[in-house]
Amino acid sequence: MSYAELHCLSNFSFQRGASHAKELVDRAQALGYAALAITDECSLAGIVRAHDAAQEAGLKLLVGSEFRLPDGLQLVLLAPDHDAYSQLCRLITLARRQADKGSYRLERADLQQGLDRCLAIWIPGSVIRGSDAHWLREHFPSRGWIGITQLLQADDAERMDTLLVLGREAGLPCAATGGVHYHVRERRRLHDVMTAIRLRCSVAEAGHELFPNGERHLRPLETLRKLYPRELLAETLRIAERCTFKLTELRYRYPREVVPPGYTPIGYLRHLVQEGSIRRWPGGTLPKVGKQLDQELQLIEELGYEHYFLTVADIVREAREMGILCQGRGSAANSAVCYALHVTEMDPAISNLLFGRFLSRERGEPPDIDVDFEHQRREEVMQYVYRRYGRERAALAATVIRYQPRSALRDVGRALGFSPDHIDALAKSMYWFDDAAKMVERFGQLGIDPEAPMSRNLLAFVQELLEFPRHLSQHVGGFVISEAPLHTLVPVENAAMEDRTIIQWDKDDLESLKLLKVDCLALGMLSALRRCFDLLAPLPGAPRRMQDIADGDHATYDMLGKADSVGVFQVESRAQMSMLPRLKPASHYDLTIQVAIVRPGPIQGDMVHPYLRRRSGKEKVDYPSEALEKVLKRTLGVPLFQEQVMEIAMVAASFTPGEADNLRRSMAAWKRRGGLEHLQGKLIGGMLKNGYTQEFAERIYQQILGFGDYGFPESHAAGFAKLAYVSAWLKCHHPAAFCAALINSWPMGFYAPAQLMADARRHGVEFRPVDVLHSDWDCTLEPPAARHPAVRLGLRMVSGFSEEDGLALMQARRGRPFSSVDDLAHRLKLSRKSLDALARADALAALGGHRHRARWATLGSERLPGMLAGHAAVEAPVELRTPTEGQDIVADYRSTGLTLRRHPLAVLRPKLDRLRVRRAAELPGLRSGQTVRVAGIVTHRQRPGTASGVIFMSIEDETGVANLIVWPRTQEELRHEIIGSTLVVVSGKLQAADGVINVVMEKARDYSRWLGGMTLESRDFR
Repeated sequence: MSYAELHCLSNFSFQRGASHAKELVDRAQALGYAALAITDECSLAGIVRAHDAAQEAGLKLLVGSEFRLPDGLQLVLLAPDHDAYSQLCRLITLARRQADKGSYRLERADLQQGLDRCLAIWIPGSVIRGSDAHWLREHFPSRGWIGITQLLQADDAERMDTLLVLGREAGLPCAATGGVHYHVRERRRLHDVMTAIRLRCSVAEAGHELFPNGERHLRPLETLRKLYPRELLAETLRIAERCTFKLTELRYRYPREVVPPGYTPIGYLRHLVQEGSIRRWPGGTLPKVGKQLDQELQLIEELGYEHYFLTVADIVREAREMGILCQGRGSAANSAVCYALHVTEMDPAISNLLFGRFLSRERGEPPDIDVDFEHQRREEVMQYVYRRYGRERAALAATVIRYQPRSALRDVGRALGFSPDHIDALAKSMYWFDDAAKMVERFGQLGIDPEAPMSRNLLAFVQELLEFPRHLSQHVGGFVISEAPLHTLVPVENAAMEDRTIIQWDKDDLESLKLLKVDCLALGMLSALRRCFDLLAPLPGAPRRMQDIADGDHATYDMLGKADSVGVFQVESRAQMSMLPRLKPASHYDLTIQVAIVRPGPIQGDMVHPYLRRRSGKEKVDYPSEALEKVLKRTLGVPLFQEQVMEIAMVAASFTPGEADNLRRSMAAWKRRGGLEHLQGKLIGGMLKNGYTQEFAERIYQQILGFGDYGFPESHAAGFAKLAYVSAWLKCHHPAAFCAALINSWPMGFYAPAQLMADARRHGVEFRPVDVLHSDWDCTLEPPAARHPAVRLGLRMVSGFSEEDGLALMQARRGRPFSSVDDLAHRLKLSRKSLDALARADALAALGGHRHRARWATLGSERLPGMLAGHAAVEAPVELRTPTEGQDIVADYRSTGLTLRRHPLAVLRPKLDRLRVRRAAELPGLRSGQTVRVAGIVTHRQRPGTASGVIFMSIEDETGVANLIVWPRTQEELRHEIIGSTLVVVSGKLQAADGVINVVMEKARDYSRWLGGMTLESRDFR
């Protein structure tokens, strides 16, 4: 006789379940179980993963959830059909919404109505209460069972006899249950650790909260037959037979209110497209575009996605009415329909991106449109969605936060009883790229014996816990909006942020079930572009919108070809700057490739160098076959994009459209869940069968693995390329406005304000200091309508000075200028702290002299009552020493994060000259291969996953930036200098090729002490 496990927790019962859903499914299938129920506590967060695993394994999956009430009642509810599933979702939503994030609250009254389709299994506690059985019989007639769990405990036989008698008395059948928390016995130790983590104590202190043995695993059928009477096992199969619901039955309906009365969905979409086309093409659409519009609308109607496009268009229209800059990207976004709807600025007449390549009737995949909004105003858009559709019908998708090395170290270390100091030091010494061997080394460095049993346990448990789900958070902007209340589709719970709700599934779950979401994402560059256009408004002839900037500007592309791209969207990183002189983009499609080529997929698949050689004419352009020429012609025979990999799978390996879509989803998930192994043989075998070489097949597979790290589709790259070009054009032609806008939009991008300002100054932009007589809250242009204005730094730069005080200062200054520090203090009624912040930032220089005098003046300012207000006694002037240049520079960095005085290394240059340190600006004139010594303030540290362990650093001196390469063999020897230095002096070999200059580090020394306590932050490993 077989068996169906009816009570099983996955690790989505956070800190309770100690196995992944796939591990549980695979184990149940291997043991010959007839079915497995995943019943996470008040949650369906892991059910889609279980569904995917069960479909792959061929195991029947039952959908359910466990609930524990304050009065001790514990129930497992199962969903036998679709109606029961909706009731279960509603109950979980109710429980989660009436409690804080991460918890739930239910009373018996909540279970006594609205669950007439659900099956209920009572899991008795240590004290068996007959009243619970009678309550279950009353409220779940013919749908209730008593669960009997045999765990090799001393009272098992007595408990089973008691429960069997109680079942006969109450008229309730009994069924065997396992109370499973992990798939194999060996996970019991990890479960003990997780229990201690959940209880915020050590394992030693957890006591009776730990399970007394390891029986809470999926046990062999032979074992179960020895523990349970045959009838109890048979009852599990009868329950499983009643459960016919599958997640594939879920059907998603978009809200109908996006279609006004009198219109059909496709009719209204056609109406909006026609209206938009008149605005986009006042002289009439080109025949090619008109034909494309008709084809796209026909395909949208055929696939039933009219409501999706209407919903996206509605959100974008509302954002534009609120004056919020936005831009769509993604497969369906690069369409004539979305261009006509003003969802995107990708003109289909010039983009050459085929809509049918991305929205396919054969693949049956949902459309993909991500809409990026200004990051500082995206919340307004999100609240519009909530207002329009209500919280019952709109919620954000979840993001699963998983254990990473540092979080696992901290949690496991506390559970094992390590001292807080040791755990804190160990966690801080670890980075995401450090492996187990590095962790052992850190033990020794901290005085911990790595061979001690506790150390070995810590290492083992951390390794096991990595990638386990830790909690649910909110997606960055993926909305699920439905016609019916969302809780009929998926449970909804409170997010940590106020006025936010999230569903319990993440984007991968939604995609697996082919459910649609609308992505309303935040993008800092859009905030910067909006601010830049606003700053340029007084200048005659300056652009006001992205569409005012024509493509093909030679000066812009020349600038990019020289890697002059600090602040430019998507091409400002160290890796992108190294690629720009090699690729030398000269068109929108070149930028599309530039955006996508510096990614793990092309790099790991060894596609980058062949493409560059072919582009430069050093290698002949050929194609593996005539059939693949159509797929690869646009990238010179080298696959660079995710879509091309899918097309290759269909054309070269004879994948069906459905298999290609499965490949695409597997690419996105393999790093986290595995799942490509079963496709590897089919993919490579299919290519070999169709006459392709083993080398080509292996390279394609390696590229697929790279896309698993970070896949970048052509459709998204094209949208980002548009923003890259617009931002580059503004940097090229209006560098002052562009830099001011970036600083006003910070934090965003790759560079801090100090580096943005330094780059702009190298381009001839003048900067003026923060001044209470002239500065607004934001940085501004002086004069605003000049062709080459200066940038006046804003009050936002002053650390410790609030925006509220800044706006009040601007308002008071409009009445009349401030005459003194006392006048400013009296009229604004600023706190002592705010006045001191202005003085420290030298923003009171025009009123109080140098910062020492200004601080003295703020200390002497008085707020006098009544008639005495504004009439403070005049004190005799006090002679205070003028700050030295070094003191001013240190104070500037502390108070504003930058200085308009000399660069710190300019002050230190005499010392550096004695060390024979070269300036960054000297490096282009030196011979490649010679040994050089450079110095600078560390601005960036990076370690890309595709770089074979290499660390890339950038250091800045008064003349520019020097780029460093640190090979793995150097990293351990110089770990402190590499990771812990603010000012570093480096010796190494100069490496110059294709206009890209690096210094390969051989020796380094930390000279941070020379900065006199100056605090400077670098952008590390992000």
